[in-house]
Amino acid sequence: MPCDSRADAPPGLLPAAPAAVFGAIADVRTIGGYFEVETAEAEAGWRPFTDLWTDPGVLEARIHDMAGRLGTAEHRVAASILFQGLAARLWSPSIGAVVAHDLLIDLAPGHLYWRPAPDPLPLRVTRLSGWDIRDPARIAEPVYRDIMTETLEPLAEAVRRIVKIAPGLLWGNAASALVGTVGAFTYRRPDLTAKAVRLGRELLDRDLLRGTGELTEPVPGRPFFVRRSCCLYYRLPGGGMCGDCALLPARRPRTRRPD
Repeated sequence: MPCDSRADAPPGLLPAAPAAVFGAIADVRTIGGYFEVETAEAEAGWRPFTDLWTDPGVLEARIHDMAGRLGTAEHRVAASILFQGLAARLWSPSIGAVVAHDLLIDLAPGHLYWRPAPDPLPLRVTRLSGWDIRDPARIAEPVYRDIMTETLEPLAEAVRRIVKIAPGLLWGNAASALVGTVGAFTYRRPDLTAKAVRLGRELLDRDLLRGTGELTEPVPGRPFFVRRSCCLYYRLPGGGMCGDCALLPARRPRTRRPD
């Protein structure tokens, strides 16, 4: 029986069987911690992901906690790093399942939960559902919608209500997190590099991600991204600059994100 009964199936997708969704989640989690998603009911200690933008106190506490862990008094810097980490956390299982299994996991925020813990942030879905990809040429749109439109856009609005930070910086963070996901995935699954890079480029050419940077592959199997904004990491004590930073006069290809 399909695990999603919605009649308005996105073009090119069909409801997937629960066993296929579970199998994709189980396989992708072996890539690294950022790719892991638990599947169970929300027990005590788990919070709806939507709390991060519907309850200002929750997000403000997360930013304050991040500032303490980073050793900075600049909450806009902490907010930037927090947003990028959350973006990476969301992109990873979605991109992994799409590329490795031609399956789009349903990570809609209405049944996505998180639990306060050291990075990577634990995620749990309470409704096991997803979509089989029948038309790979049309997958970028529903992936973008699931991660950007439904989750990162409201999260970015909430961040900007708390701290003064440019929207372009946050979209640059989302793009950098996306490419970091592609790099981490291809490091562990090099045979799928071309497919992962192609999806990354298609996503970077959509709406708010368009113009945030350029994804190239100067060395086969080693995706390389140069963003057009700065995440402010250099403002942390001993922070330095990231490998994809636009401020660097010479940049090294970034091959993976540590998990």
